[in-house]
Amino acid sequence: MKLNVTHRVFLAILAANAIIVLCMFLIMQRSMDRGFLKYVNQVELNRLDRLVAKLGKEYASQASWEFLRTTPDKISRFIGETFTEDSSQNPLPLPVTDMKREQSPMGESFAGRRHYRLERRIIVLDATRKPVFGISNPADIEIFKPISEEGVVVGYLGLLPNKFVSDMHQLKFVKEQKLVFAFVAIIMLLVAAAISLPLARLLVRPLKKLAAATGHLSSGRYDVRVPVDSDDEFGHLSRDFNALALSLDKNEQARRQFVADISHELRTPLAILGGEIEAIQDGIQDLSLESISSLQVEVFRLNRLVDDLYQLALSDVGALAYRKSDVNLADVISEAIDRARPKLAERALTLNILLPQAPVVVFADTERLTQLFDNLLDNSRKYTDSGGTLEITLEAMHGGATVDIKDSGPGVTGEERSKLFDRLYRVERSRNRSSGGAGLGLAICRNIVEAHEGAIEAFQSPLGGIWIRITLPLSEGYQ
Repeated sequence: MKLNVTHRVFLAILAANAIIVLCMFLIMQRSMDRGFLKYVNQVELNRLDRLVAKLGKEYASQASWEFLRTTPDKISRFIGETFTEDSSQNPLPLPVTDMKREQSPMGESFAGRRHYRLERRIIVLDATRKPVFGISNPADIEIFKPISEEGVVVGYLGLLPNKFVSDMHQLKFVKEQKLVFAFVAIIMLLVAAAISLPLARLLVRPLKKLAAATGHLSSGRYDVRVPVDSDDEFGHLSRDFNALALSLDKNEQARRQFVADISHELRTPLAILGGEIEAIQDGIQDLSLESISSLQVEVFRLNRLVDDLYQLALSDVGALAYRKSDVNLADVISEAIDRARPKLAERALTLNILLPQAPVVVFADTERLTQLFDNLLDNSRKYTDSGGTLEITLEAMHGGATVDIKDSGPGVTGEERSKLFDRLYRVERSRNRSSGGAGLGLAICRNIVEAHEGAIEAFQSPLGGIWIRITLPLSEGYQ
């Protein structure tokens, strides 16, 4: 049978509590055995002090230990007297039935057995430490209590300690305490089980929410979000899930927009081509150099769009070839400006160029850098009003080369600047081809710069238009 996560967590918590309770039970059991045995031995040692006093008085009256040899039952009587003296201080009162049994003839026999057990473990030595009474080995006894008469040691009394509890009443008391421990352990285990199940459900609740949200996400509902109710691992996981869902939602919107934009970009030239070819076939328009030139323009636009898409695709998969070498960036920019001058002059754009005389060397692909600056200059030409200004500067500092391209109005908003490097994005939502291309140029520029481990950003130009800043690392030999 397969268990769900709630039951697994419940069993894990219950198992942990069961192990803890079992360990506590075993420790308490062992502590009870050792502690109670220590207590019994201590009681017997206290009784031994009174026995020492009685033996001392008897020795004083007899003037020798001969009485223990001739009448050994005296020591049994002395032991019985110490039991009677302890009865008022007995910490473990007997049940009523046991008390009656103690007072009955059978009880007297039982008391005798108790005395006998203690008597067997007692040894008495004379002043020279020679055995006088007892069957125990003196070497097994650690503590001997001296027996004195008028300040003179006349003998020693030793008691072999209990190795285990043997008294019936003591055993009964220990058994009752162990039963209490077992009952408490079972109660604790039941309480742990009662607490573990709701606790497991509480712990698994965020996971269930994430599982349900993941199911919605896998079915295409990218707007699903999970509430963030804590700052623990589940909270971090919920935030990461929401970030993933937001990213997928944006990617889905971008995909749809990309498909719509590509369809638009392809449909327009194809419609023009189809219309002009149909007009020629129907005889409405003559097949002339002008009509062929018009068809060639639309074919060129289609070819440029397909080529840009191909460049982006190669860049995305890392298959775009880069042949890097040490390149003087100032020369690449200067050559790109020279190529763009005629078209810039057609729009009466004023050029302000500031390039350093010293070489600014970067490790780059000359062909890709040429494509980069050609795209940027062409973009400025298309989107800068006639009679405007274009300012281009190059500076090397802090181990990097910085290229700034600033143009005059019209400008764009901050939101539009953040999307300038998105593919197929154009500020003109009408996509009038008289003012620009398909919107792939800046996306290609960003891929080229990032392939050179650089950065490209867009700011508001102090001239009123857009300020494009490119930062490329200098070649190691020229830093």
